[in-house]
Amino acid sequence: MTGPFENKEIIERVLLIGIGTGDGDDIESSLSELSQLVETAGAVVVGRVVQNRESVHPATYLGKGKLEEVKWQIWETEATGVVCDDELSPAQLKNMEKALETKIMDRTMVILDIFASRADTKEGNIQVELAQLKFRAVRLVGMRDSLSRLGGGIGTRGPGETKLETDRRLIHQRIGQLKAELEDVKRHRQVSRQQRMRSGLLVAAIVGYTNAGKSTLLNALTGADILAEDKLFATLDPTTRNLKLPGGQQILLTDTVGFIRKLPHHLIEAFKSTLEEARYSDIILHVVDSSDPWMEQHMYVVYDTLRQLKIQDKTMVTVFNKIDQLPEGTILKDFASDYQVKLSARTGEGIGELKDVLEAVLQSRRVYLEKVFSYKEAGKLQMIRKTGRLLSEEYTEAGIAVKAYVPAEMFGQLFEQR
Repeated sequence: MTGPFENKEIIERVLLIGIGTGDGDDIESSLSELSQLVETAGAVVVGRVVQNRESVHPATYLGKGKLEEVKWQIWETEATGVVCDDELSPAQLKNMEKALETKIMDRTMVILDIFASRADTKEGNIQVELAQLKFRAVRLVGMRDSLSRLGGGIGTRGPGETKLETDRRLIHQRIGQLKAELEDVKRHRQVSRQQRMRSGLLVAAIVGYTNAGKSTLLNALTGADILAEDKLFATLDPTTRNLKLPGGQQILLTDTVGFIRKLPHHLIEAFKSTLEEARYSDIILHVVDSSDPWMEQHMYVVYDTLRQLKIQDKTMVTVFNKIDQLPEGTILKDFASDYQVKLSARTGEGIGELKDVLEAVLQSRRVYLEKVFSYKEAGKLQMIRKTGRLLSEEYTEAGIAVKAYVPAEMFGQLFEQR
């Protein structure tokens, strides 16, 4: 039974605002994505406003006339806030709030709110809080009044207004603490990475635009029980799983955080320790949602983000996912990759072909080995079975005569005397 003072969560009603600088299709695509982001963050979109101009207004984002139109729409739709499709400067935030008399947010704030709600591990929480504090520290002057009245984003996630209302010195102290904690996480990652390298197993990093199906693919390949939802940024924390291929060889698969257009710089900085998993991998599995009408733009964003992270010269396998949602005969190509596979992670169609491609990549990185191992070195055969391909073994008086293909980086280790 509910009483007259039942506490209901207030759902934000927001207007989306974007600047079109010539390519009308692109602004529509960007606003559709912003709409998804806002809904993922827990708000309702009640309208869109687009202004076509050469560039954003340096003081108020929109021109004066358009601001008046937005003010009228806020009243008409009973909106509780406005979300701009670009990152706003402190001056733009302050001036827009003064002109529109409502809460002003931007794309970066919304993404940070989503990340704050999605982070489950200690590392994820550190990275999100660091990104939020860095982003908001420089905006304290412009946002101080609005924070005290309205709160900083959709909901009250992450550091929240209490921390942001403390002085700048305390915020920078907290940033310093978080950076030190991330360095500790980074050291642990490096130790794990070195152990993996010594094991001789190759690592494939799964990257892609958010909601392309990366976690679903990892689940389909390895039976990992990772949250896989039809949502933007459903998973933030990287997961590494072992995949045994049909030929008996093994490979490590690591899931990474999804990319998105206009990915905030602070997030790239904060999540570097996570994204470095891709930098130190041997293979990049680029998962693409082939059913998305903006597929090519999303592929460009992924390649551009990889360039920003200096992730280059890797064997690139493009995985065109969700082919079960495509008309028959659809042509899919990626001239920037070394291998291409079409599959549906959801139905399992094409998974076998991807495993064959991974085996081919492994084979291309191996060298032929023909050697007689002493019986004391019998343990090395297990290493060959795990990381290479054992062609034959013959037990003789002199030892075990082996013919095999092994990873180039393991070749020297197999000749070491212990």
